[in-house]
Order: sequence, then structure tokens, then C-alpha cells
Amino acid sequence: MKFVLEGNEALPDASTEELARVLLARFGLLPRKKDGAAKMHSLLLELYERKKIANRDRKPEAAVMPVEDMGGFAGIARQTMYEYLHRWLELSILKKTSFVANGKVIIGYELNGTNLEGAFRKAEGILQTHLAESFRIVERLQSEIKRDKLKDSASK
Repeated sequence: MKFVLEGNEALPDASTEELARVLLARFGLLPRKKDGAAKMHSLLLELYERKKIANRDRKPEAAVMPVEDMGGFAGIARQTMYEYLHRWLELSILKKTSFVANGKVIIGYELNGTNLEGAFRKAEGILQTHLAESFRIVERLQSEIKRDKLKDSASK
């Protein structure tokens, strides 16, 4: 798991698109290549709109978006979308789901929460768990260093 968190800030008069870009940058969900053209902020806003409609109309399938559609909103190919999707799933911002429509099983992804905040709270939990485990390793390392120093001083 690789987290790339950035310290981007939004201007006070930022538009919703700019706020979405800043949010995605802060969580490391924007393209990492300099020439990356994916408009992930458009995808995020569409996922949110679909989730709102699904909740309002009590039709959970309305929130689900197939990968092809996701790539379309981001302006990238389906295969490239799969590469980006991996990061969103690692942070639990999106979840994979399926439903039956017109006798066919549709597999897609939706926000992993009732709204944007809920989805990003899942990411917060993932990051906190990762940090807690990292600090357990720090404590263990510190103990091992002390133990090694005690062994060295006892053997002299």
C-alpha cells in the first residue's frame, strides 16, 4: 500500500471543481504523472451526484457506475481507469458492487458511504490504522535498539 498525501490548499473562493481537485490531491488520488490528463475531480463529483440521487429515490443501483462510465467522466480509457481505481479502493473511498438490470448483472463501483464525507471517513480510518501500525513498529524498533545496546554493554 502506497500513500501519497499532499498538502494542497484551496483558495477561499474556490469552485466545487477546484475543491474536488484539492481534496483528491490531498489523498493522493490525482494522476501522478506530469502529463496525466485524467479529470478525476469530474468523476468524484459525478459519483457524489449519483449517490445523492440513489439515496433520495431509494434506488441503490443508481449510485453504481461501471468502469467504462467512470473512465468516460475522467476522460481516460477503461484500462487506465482500472489503474486509478486501485488507489480509490485501497483507501475504501469506493466499493465494488453489482446489481441486476434487465436480466443482466451489472458490476460497478460507488462511493463507500452515504455521501462524500462518509466515503472519506473510511479513508481516514484506513490511514489511522496504517499510522497506528507504523507507531507499533517504531516502538518495537526502539525496544530492539535498547536491547542491542544492553547486550553490547554486557558483553564488554
